[in-house]
Amino acid sequence: MKNKVALIVLMGLVGWMPVRAQQEVQFSQYIFNMLNLNPAYAGYRGGTSLNVIHRRQWTGIPGAPITTAASVDWLTNAREERLALSATFMMDEMGAQKTMSGGIGATYRIPLDEEGAKRLCFGINGGFLQYQIDGSVLEYVDNNDERIPVGKPSHVEPDASFGVYYYTPKYYVTASVNNLLQVTNMQAYNWNDQFFTSIVREPHLYVGAGAVFNLSEHFKLKPSFLWKEDFKGPSNIDLNAFLMIHEIVWVGASYRSGFKLWDKSNLQKDLEKQDAVSALLEVFATKWLRLGYAYDFTVSGLNNYQSGTHEISVSLLFPGKNKREISPRYF
Repeated sequence: MKNKVALIVLMGLVGWMPVRAQQEVQFSQYIFNMLNLNPAYAGYRGGTSLNVIHRRQWTGIPGAPITTAASVDWLTNAREERLALSATFMMDEMGAQKTMSGGIGATYRIPLDEEGAKRLCFGINGGFLQYQIDGSVLEYVDNNDERIPVGKPSHVEPDASFGVYYYTPKYYVTASVNNLLQVTNMQAYNWNDQFFTSIVREPHLYVGAGAVFNLSEHFKLKPSFLWKEDFKGPSNIDLNAFLMIHEIVWVGASYRSGFKLWDKSNLQKDLEKQDAVSALLEVFATKWLRLGYAYDFTVSGLNNYQSGTHEISVSLLFPGKNKREISPRYF
């Protein structure tokens, strides 16, 4: 119990201290919609795609992260499919801190074959990040403590992301940088002439690749990986593998861990590398409707204090009017 209380207190303190570590929002089902990671992904589905995802992390711990995200992307010219637009929104809550973000993106998609099945895509997204602290969530000992804000003070910062996405019917390569404008440790809140800084999102680099292999007439295998880097915290990698059954169901698993890519003198030497193992299920209820669920098993020292992470997603695809049959999209 003492350890649990200490953990909760630590999470509360994080919102008040200048933290310079890897803290970008993590979704397990990004593998089926990479728009939140890479704006160049817009238009890949071949129509208008609407996606919603909700994640409850570390259930059982008060103040644990809860994240909801929504996105939509669409092609502006159905004939050549060269230009796609997108809009994203995300709300992330952890303890007394809430972060909201939104943006509008544009993607230019260069066809590399006559059918347009191979494309090199460049995307950019511009928007905002709002950091907010809810003073009513914080507990204090002394009444009228001037360091405890009343209400919900907030601060808004501009934000931008850029990405490159190359795909064929059999494999893809992705690279992107998010939070490009979050380069300073800003003074986010001014309450009674006291300045507070919440967990400020650092620029993050994402590099990954994946492929799909035909095992038989009704089974396909899709392995992939994603390297996540903020150049200050530990390097992280996701290793994923999925089996598609009868073009209807994806079942698979993901392993998330830290690794040493180069020496970072600012890090503790004894940091735990293991993070989580995820079990995922994606079902195409109809040709245009996908339902997803993921459960994360935490394998770090946090495992004794929580009951896992739940994540659900819904995706709808609206093909354009008089549009030709869309080839299968596995990424």
